[in-house]
Amino acid sequence: MSVGSRVDKALALLRQLPRVSLSNVESIPKPRKRMDRGQHGGKTHGCGSKGNEARQRWLPLGFEAGRVPFQIRYSRERSYNYGWHAKRQYPPLSLHKLQLMIDTGRLNPEQPIDLAAISQSQVFPIQPEDHHFGVNLTAEGVDNFDAKVNIEVQHASEEVIAAVERLGGTITTAYYDIFSVKALVHPTKFFQSGKPIPRRMFPPADAIQYYKDPKNRGYLADPKEVAHERLVLSQKYGYILPDISENYLKEYKDTRQVFYGLQPGWVVNLKDKVIYKPLDKDLLDYYQS
Repeated sequence: MSVGSRVDKALALLRQLPRVSLSNVESIPKPRKRMDRGQHGGKTHGCGSKGNEARQRWLPLGFEAGRVPFQIRYSRERSYNYGWHAKRQYPPLSLHKLQLMIDTGRLNPEQPIDLAAISQSQVFPIQPEDHHFGVNLTAEGVDNFDAKVNIEVQHASEEVIAAVERLGGTITTAYYDIFSVKALVHPTKFFQSGKPIPRRMFPPADAIQYYKDPKNRGYLADPKEVAHERLVLSQKYGYILPDISENYLKEYKDTRQVFYGLQPGWVVNLKDKVIYKPLDKDLLDYYQS
């Protein structure tokens, strides 16, 4: 490379670089001065003559000095939890706890288990005021689970579905709106209010695909596709799919039904032990639509 090309290249590089000034020129590095000690010029060793720092009394972690509160000193920042009140919460219920509830008599495995049965066991609280829309059945304790049940939950993984079906049980994932959840969690209080049983609302747009999928055993899925997926899952996990013969294993709810054996629109009178059913055609069309 000739001298002329080197000079041209250096000049072209200098044209692209910023102008040299005091603002972008670093100072000459200086050696770090060692703090003297004691009578050799240390004096107070940089901690002052009096006060908390001189006496090694440091402020506690997180202490706010001054008189202006934190929320006034700094400007407002948008919350990162925007929309949290609209989020549906599903508290986890493990197979281990479900088996324990069955072994201790809190749940009857020969009856369909739904949100009402789980809530009335008094060992697994469901709080609708905390945005609880149901339960999420988890796989913890899957190796010790040995109960044949007909259970309805809101979320379940593939491993949980296989654990229930390999023992001859059935599982369904179903959606309940917040008003239906309140009625299921506190059925006695709801019946005493004298209100008719509400019809269950359909899932919102972000959840309807989950409950239409037969792999999730969704309550909106085609029963023929669900039966096919039961067979596919048994072949995947290597177990023989048991035959469902008991009547309680075949019992299921309608897409608008909230309670087993009770239809939307009925009014339950606990005092007189009477059920009032609507006869008006418009009411029947409304609750059955």
